[in-house]
Amino acid sequence: MTHREATPSRGTGPDRTGHEPAPPRPPGADRTERDLRDALEALAGGVLPDPDAYRTARGEWLRRERRRRLVLAVLVAVVFALATLIGLWVLNQAPSDPGVIFSGDGAAAADGPSLPRVHP
Repeated sequence: MTHREATPSRGTGPDRTGHEPAPPRPPGADRTERDLRDALEALAGGVLPDPDAYRTARGEWLRRERRRRLVLAVLVAVVFALATLIGLWVLNQAPSDPGVIFSGDGAAAADGPSLPRVHP
């Protein structure tokens, strides 16, 4: 006999948690469980799956997936069209007279001397 066989593993001894054992079962509980099990087995045995259940469920799932993708494509197209229209409207609202940045006289914007340039 080896040391491993002679030494019990931790936690394999009697229950030391202080819990009491389960209360005794009422008389006839085994018979009630057996009757209930038989009734449920008979009920489950009478249920037959629909032979087309998988095909029907898959068809519905594919239909929902196509519809989801179509709705997403339409939503993207609407958002793109609205962004384009708003951008064109904003550009159309710009004033036609020259702005402050380009006054047209060609003069430098700064009044002081410019930075020295390095000539190669």
